Amino acid sequence: MNTSVTGYPRIGKDRELKFASEKYFAGEIGEAELLAAAKEIRKGDLLKQKEAGITYISSNDFSFYDNVLDTAFLFNVIPQRYKDLDLSDIGTYFAMARGYQGENGNVKALALKKWFNTNYHYLVPEIDDDTKIELTGTKPVDEFVEAKEFGVDTKPAIVGPFTFLKLAKFTGSKKISDVSSALTAEYIKLVSVIAEKGASLIEFDEPYLVRDLGAEDIALFKEIYSSILSNKSGVKVLLQTYFGDIRDIYNDVIALDFDAVGLDFIEGRKTAALIEQNGFPSDKILFAGVVNGKNIWRNNYKKSLEILKGIKAENIVVSTSCSLLHVPYTLESETKLSDDYKKHFAFAEEKLGELNEIADLFGKDYENEVAFRKNQALFEGRVNSEDKGVQAAVAAITDADYVRLPAFAEREKIQKDILKLPLFPTTTIGSFPQTSDVRKNRLDFRKGNITKEQYVEFNKKKIAECIKLQEEIGLDVLVHGEFERNDMVEYFGENLNGYVFTEKAWVQSYGTRNVKPPIIWGDVSRKAPITVEWSKFAKSCTDKPVKGMLTGPVTILNWSFPREDISIKESILQIALAIRDEVLDLEANGINIIQIDEAALREKLPLRKSDWYSEYLDFAIPAFRLVHSKVKPETQIHTHMCYSEFTDIIPAIDAMDADVITFEASRSDLQILDSLKENNFKTEVGPGVYDIHSPRVPSVEEIVAALTKMRSRIEDSKLWVNPDCGLKTRGDEETKKSLVNLVAAAKQIRG
Repeated sequence: MNTSVTGYPRIGKDRELKFASEKYFAGEIGEAELLAAAKEIRKGDLLKQKEAGITYISSNDFSFYDNVLDTAFLFNVIPQRYKDLDLSDIGTYFAMARGYQGENGNVKALALKKWFNTNYHYLVPEIDDDTKIELTGTKPVDEFVEAKEFGVDTKPAIVGPFTFLKLAKFTGSKKISDVSSALTAEYIKLVSVIAEKGASLIEFDEPYLVRDLGAEDIALFKEIYSSILSNKSGVKVLLQTYFGDIRDIYNDVIALDFDAVGLDFIEGRKTAALIEQNGFPSDKILFAGVVNGKNIWRNNYKKSLEILKGIKAENIVVSTSCSLLHVPYTLESETKLSDDYKKHFAFAEEKLGELNEIADLFGKDYENEVAFRKNQALFEGRVNSEDKGVQAAVAAITDADYVRLPAFAEREKIQKDILKLPLFPTTTIGSFPQTSDVRKNRLDFRKGNITKEQYVEFNKKKIAECIKLQEEIGLDVLVHGEFERNDMVEYFGENLNGYVFTEKAWVQSYGTRNVKPPIIWGDVSRKAPITVEWSKFAKSCTDKPVKGMLTGPVTILNWSFPREDISIKESILQIALAIRDEVLDLEANGINIIQIDEAALREKLPLRKSDWYSEYLDFAIPAFRLVHSKVKPETQIHTHMCYSEFTDIIPAIDAMDADVITFEASRSDLQILDSLKENNFKTEVGPGVYDIHSPRVPSVEEIVAALTKMRSRIEDSKLWVNPDCGLKTRGDEETKKSLVNLVAAAKQIRG
């Protein structure tokens, strides 16, 4: 049996891509050096997969920032404002990704959104009435040829035209139907060029097929691929899907002239049933995604082999369920993690071995094979850290624990009387720049180079400076800056029982932003107060209100690698009880504004609307209420969400019963405002007035324009003024300039 990898991590074993890109942005290296670093990463990744014996290896899965952006660039879907900057190709590319502010102009980046149900982000393509779709790029061809030079025969993996069109933003009068034929024609040209270079198989990734599809969507898909498959130029075509099943279009897919179809058997709850009920054509190859591309636990060979045995298909390839860019690079880098833990994990490199072992075991009397028995012993011998007290506390939760009293309207009046904030109060989302000295202090403490007293003293100095800076700028509600935190989830995980941590298990979130998700190993509880002393100290430095800063239970769960032996609901409730302890301790210590971030609330929302409440929102929203339901009426609860489509779940967000919510909104041109108004959103709200993921500094006029637009949809008494996310990744100078302009804009609007 053959094996396939849908995509591989592209950041490099030691995050070489991040460091090379950041040096390029800083002007420390040139374009040639950046391209050379990228080539070395690609070479290493391809040879690793070849040496592992993988049959079907992807090329074009590498990206400097994002594959959807790559596809837009490939087909000249480049808004004119970026072309007008008159930069090099890679300069234009990064301007679309990060924004640009310099001698050539000042433009914002493309909107950034979550990639389906993952913590990876894609750049939203913009198609306007002047967009001329044409194949102007060569990246898939170049990287296929390059792979051959390395001695690796690959299948170029390309974001499919259907998914590209469904994710794109149409900014003019044109609709999908107006451009689909032109885009299809250019994809056909691309197939021809790749075929000329000797490719035997092309992979088109169409994850949008796992969403709810209507008759118009199905007709569009069939129209596009009927044309492409009629012009294959002798090359075979693999349709690759992932993140769910394709129940709405399965029969249409297998009726088309695809040579191979990739289906997800991990998240695709109905995938096996679709094949059982409808069959699978004998003239097609099934790429069966049975190795989880999104979690780090070892594959249970018994379950995978049972799935494969049950598939009624003649030609099967063992595949990953999706790209492996969602898991860390290799366990080899984890030199400090005990083998008692490591033996239960499989990162990207280890999953290559799992693919091969499953393929080797299939067709054999595998229950007597050494590899199978060794694998089963892992699962039989695994003992998670159980805490009967935590389990009892979850079982004891009642309906009353989810209800905060008094009702929002009464709380709002009480809080306005006590806090006495001005109209359009200004604040930030929480973190301030994590400069090199901040990171060094944390690293020195972790390595034992400094004492705890020295570590604390340094952070208190930074907090005092941060508070003073915010007072000078004129912000109304201050934060302590979060200098003690490495990451908004990892930091809390380190202070909770039930977690396991890694050294170098980095995963790409977007561009050069890499995260190191902690691993939930057992039942979760709080060891001791986590943030109280930092918040108390910050409060002692000022007479202005200071927010306590926490991460909410849904985000902590969604940005961790979760357990697979208990339900997501059970895990979230355990974490919620732990964070509730922290909320109540903050309140008891005089912190009367507490922000509980739920940046990732939307992330694990099922991709099909019919599953939203039954499988997620019915416990995710109450879990947030559980965290804050016991606080006093005068304690103001904030939350924050970013870089997802929130417009269709606004009623659920309002039901979180927070007092203030801040949204990312600047990159999406404040599209959320109409939805807030349509749903009579009761919660006070701060849509982000500028994009913190770009180095550009917004002008006062730009922020005033955004606030003016907000005021047409949001009552003045409910509108807050803030950036759209934390300032951790920004520099000191640009942060200060941006916040000075933010405060000036708020004062101008007040006037």
